[in-house]
Amino acid sequence: MAVYNAQQWLSASIGSLISQTMNDWQLICIDDASTDDSLTMLREWEQRDNRIEVIALAENGGQAHARNIGLRKAQGDYICFLDADDTLSADALQQAVSVFESHEKTDCVLFRVKIVQNGVETLHSSQTFEVLTGVEAFNKSIDHWQIHGIYMIRAALHHQYPYDETCRSYSDDNTTHLHYYHSREVRYCEGIYYYWMHSTSVTHRASVRRFDYMRANESLKRQLIEIGASKDILAKYENQRWLILIDCYMFYHVHGSELTAEERRYGLSELHRIWATIDRTLLCKETIAKFGYRPCASWLLFRLQEWLYFTLRDLLGKNN
Repeated sequence: MAVYNAQQWLSASIGSLISQTMNDWQLICIDDASTDDSLTMLREWEQRDNRIEVIALAENGGQAHARNIGLRKAQGDYICFLDADDTLSADALQQAVSVFESHEKTDCVLFRVKIVQNGVETLHSSQTFEVLTGVEAFNKSIDHWQIHGIYMIRAALHHQYPYDETCRSYSDDNTTHLHYYHSREVRYCEGIYYYWMHSTSVTHRASVRRFDYMRANESLKRQLIEIGASKDILAKYENQRWLILIDCYMFYHVHGSELTAEERRYGLSELHRIWATIDRTLLCKETIAKFGYRPCASWLLFRLQEWLYFTLRDLLGKNN
């Protein structure tokens, strides 16, 4: 559990672990230099229950870094994360472990995810299945998250592929994709992970870190090449990189005025750099035939296309 300024949710989150029907678990809480009373509360929980261990980081390093610190301390046969503001059903751990024990080739077990907002529970829309190969699960995960990334995994596989720390944001998703790719089998269990949607702020300032999404994608492409992924997989992922590039350009177009001049320059330079790295021979012809999605012969032509495309969308009220 990576923790940063989560004092108002910790009691419910850790309490959902204390209430588990399975008692043999280890909770490693990594306080990522919180500025509220989170660390004090964690220390109190640590004193109450010897299954809980607290690590306090002197500097904030982001979720992926904090999780990796905790991963080094993990002693169990299976590992999962619980965000500091989320909860688990009382049988969640037991349900996941039961699937592992019943299927020796299964390396990842997904929880059922319920999104809770304003007191209303909604089952996550990801497709359900009985069993997938690792490559099938990988393909579904990179295709708009047809399956989500909240799961329990065999410890050996997680230690082999820790969290990607390329960026403070987004690159930890790469780890999920790689875990699925390297799994022999992926299954669901009936344990529930409650993902709580909190409105902690009335306004949410646009962040320059949105452009990290493209850098994180670049990192995963590099890792896929290193592990010898097939051309089909590389082509599918390159198409996702292209769609994310367009999405990030829309962010630049819509929210650029909310960024500083330096942040806008950085964002535009990242868009240009990633545009130049796309292997256009792998792009889907149906996608790049559409206005707004054409690679174009030059960066200036591409920028002109994007300006026209998103300006028209502005007029139609579609840039939301």
